[in-house]
Amino acid sequence: MEEAKVVLLGAGFSMFGMRAKIALAEKGIKYEYMEEDLTNKSPLLQEMNPIYKKIPVLIHHGRPICESLIIVEYIDMVWHNNSPLLPLDPYLKAQAKFWADFVDQKVYHASKRLWISKGDEQEVAKKNFLESLKHLEEFLGDKPYFGGDTFGFVDVALIPFYCWFYTYETFGNFKVEAVCPKLISWAKRCMQKESVFETLADEKEVYEAVLDYKTKFILN
Repeated sequence: MEEAKVVLLGAGFSMFGMRAKIALAEKGIKYEYMEEDLTNKSPLLQEMNPIYKKIPVLIHHGRPICESLIIVEYIDMVWHNNSPLLPLDPYLKAQAKFWADFVDQKVYHASKRLWISKGDEQEVAKKNFLESLKHLEEFLGDKPYFGGDTFGFVDVALIPFYCWFYTYETFGNFKVEAVCPKLISWAKRCMQKESVFETLADEKEVYEAVLDYKTKFILN
């Protein structure tokens, strides 16, 4: 592996890997993408992320950076001259990092339970998922993007979930747009960006992959 080369280890429909791809695309960084089979993790992944052995991992100058939000922030700091993702103002930066972490702590965990569980547990997950989106919609307000007029850190954190909405809605029997119309308008605005529409997976393919996963690992 060349020392200065940028390498991204990712996997299929992972929203966390999509974050890194979008950030790299926003900065115009060329990189090598290596797809990981998470049922048979490569020696490289285990070497570069020995603690968690998870994707995504960004490898830069031969050194690994792990965890998607840390990767996005690293990309923003290293290639800071174009398309800044985090604001310079310390308070606004803190707010952006808070809401990006909120996506991981609230949106992700509720959304995963939505398609893994059923019955009462699924109803609780649906309620928590939609409540978390309502909080985000309130923070978004009437702004084009979470950070204001320009696509930024919180947008990168949340937009990969958009290609999973169809899966959540199908399993949970609801429509996000009926509850959070401004959030869907925001998502469609983000999808007009090349970095986003070229990165996000097809929603029907995500759904089929989830069905396949449930059949193999959950229902048996």
